[in-house]
Amino acid sequence: MKQSKFPPGWDEERVRRVLEQYDTQSDDEAIAEDEAAYESTTHTTMEIPVDLVPKVRELLAKRRAG
Repeated sequence: MKQSKFPPGWDEERVRRVLEQYDTQSDDEAIAEDEAAYESTTHTTMEIPVDLVPKVRELLAKRRAG
């Protein structure tokens, strides 16, 4: 059987807890969570032309690296 791969810090138990959270979440709770994401003062959401996505990813990778 193929071994599942998880991102660093994640395991099967953590994935199950996240799935349980979202499976039992009410519509109102889901909406509130989505709206709260747009109120962040540390991150933003924006539309980027598809042809610029590789450059943006490159810039983000450089920022994370140092």
